[in-house]
Parts: sequence; structure tokens; C-alpha cells
Amino acid sequence: MNTKLFSALTATAVATALLGAGTPAQAFSFGTNGITFQQDTDVNFKFQESHGAFTSSLGIYSVKNSTTSLISTLFSETKSSDNGGENEWKGSLGNTVLGSGSAVFKFLANQVYTLGLSSGDDGTVYSTSALNSGRQQAVFGGSGLWNSLGKETTSVFQAAGQYTDGVSSLRSGGTLISFDDRGNANDKDFQDFTVSAEAVPEPITMTGLALGLGGLVAARRRRASKTVA
Repeated sequence: MNTKLFSALTATAVATALLGAGTPAQAFSFGTNGITFQQDTDVNFKFQESHGAFTSSLGIYSVKNSTTSLISTLFSETKSSDNGGENEWKGSLGNTVLGSGSAVFKFLANQVYTLGLSSGDDGTVYSTSALNSGRQQAVFGGSGLWNSLGKETTSVFQAAGQYTDGVSSLRSGGTLISFDDRGNANDKDFQDFTVSAEAVPEPITMTGLALGLGGLVAARRRRASKTVA
């Protein structure tokens, strides 16, 4: 085989391996129908802001036979807002929610999960509509959702039904998830608690890369030896 051609093929093979290793797992479902992945997948959640008179916490729940069990708390507010009712009870990172505002959770393959927002006397609302007796209490969407929400108004979010699936944006730039906590007579403004979520690419291990390159070098040497012979 021509040496230049073999080098090009080698580079292509390495690039393909790198791209494959860095691609996050395909989500089977990540939206109001539930959360399920086809393989173990790390997702990085980041707190954005809240707008609610309740002190809230957001967690990840496992779901089995419509029964939920809290398995991890992502973010908890230490108070209901930064400064009382100012800016629709706005809560921000470092004031209402302490810490880094970032949390990574590993979703296990073929397990069913949901996000749950617990707030005051109104209990817990879930990102999976079926767990709220069919009522949509969360919206999923890319960057366009942020401007559509009208974060500092209690007006009803008329487009909520269009934001039910965050699969595509979860893999490319991240998706926003925003809840309505049923407060204020269940006003459905979907601005009570907002986070972003993005799938974390699997790391490329140096051992795996070295083995792959070693195999390619060995194959090239064998071909070179046959050519000389």
C-alpha cells in the first residue's frame, strides 16, 4: 500500500475513534414523558434562577410502577428569594442557592427517572407529566426557551406544550428545564425554578488511545516488512 495513503487512512481512523469516544450517549427520553438513557450517561446540571415565594429544592427521583423515590438532591434554596418579592421573588446563585451551582449525576442505563421540585405546602411537582396526574409542570427546551418564558412575570406561559422534549439540545449546548410549582393558584408561568442540563462527553483515556495507536503502528510495520521481502 502507498505510504502516504496508509498515513491518511491512519489519521482518519484515529480521528474517528476520538470523535466516537467524545460523543455523549443517545438519550432515549429526556422530557415530560420521562428520563431514560440507553447507556450510563453523566449529565451536568446548573442552577439558573428561581422565581417563587416558597423555599424549594430540586432532586432526581427513580420511578418504578408510578412510585417515586428521591435518590439525589441537586439544588436547595436556603431562603425563598434574594430580597422578598422583588423581581417576582427572584433567587440567584450565591444568595438563595449556595455552592457552585453545578451538579453532575450519572443516569444508569435503562432506568426510569424524573426530576422533582419540592416547594412549601404545595408538595412536589415532577418533570414527568404523568406523575402529576397528567398535568405539565415543567418545560424543556434550548436557548430559545429562556427568552420565551418571561422570567419576571406571572403571566401564563402559553407555549408550554411546545417545550416537552430536551433530547436534541441536551447533546448540543444544553437544554433549559423550568418548573411551575403550583403556587399562586397554579399560574403556569413556568419560571419558579430553572436549571440547565447538558450531557457530559465520555473522557478519552490515554491508555485506550495508546493501544489504538500502537496497533496502527504495528500494522504499518508488518506491511512495510512484506513490501521489503
